[in-house]
Amino acid sequence: MMVTKDIRQQLHQQIDHLPDEMVGQVAEFTLFIMARRQIRPTYADWDYKEWQTFTLEQFFREADDVEYSLEDAQEIYQP
Repeated sequence: MMVTKDIRQQLHQQIDHLPDEMVGQVAEFTLFIMARRQIRPTYADWDYKEWQTFTLEQFFREADDVEYSLEDAQEIYQP
């Protein structure tokens, strides 16, 4: 019997050899299964509504002790 790690590796290899349109179908099926089991997608898969909900949750949560300065923002954003 294959262990989960082996199954994942085999699945990755199979997906790597599929044409792009089939990879899209696999992704859609994966999202369908996740929705059926009420598993939230990763951040990269979030739509506008999910990001909006996350942002509002972060805004209304208890204040954290981390403070950021303008220098921090300039360090991350370099035009």
